[in-house]
Amino acid sequence: MKYKNPKRVQKEVQNMSRKCEICGKGQTSGNNVSHSNRHTKRKWNANIQTVKVNESGTVTRKNVCTRCIRSGKITRAV
Repeated sequence: MKYKNPKRVQKEVQNMSRKCEICGKGQTSGNNVSHSNRHTKRKWNANIQTVKVNESGTVTRKNVCTRCIRSGKITRAV
């Protein structure tokens, strides 16, 4: 009988999306360039924060980038 590993299920719940739910900003990729001009792949993660947002009277948690928080695209719940 197969059963789900409880540690694995908990880990899946804890993983946060790397995309902003407001503007869609996410992970970008590019190259590290060394002094000798060698190129290796690297990635830049967006600064995503989980915040409580007040949407039409209901409070929900959203993954939002700091640019959207700072520019006032969301109204934070108190």
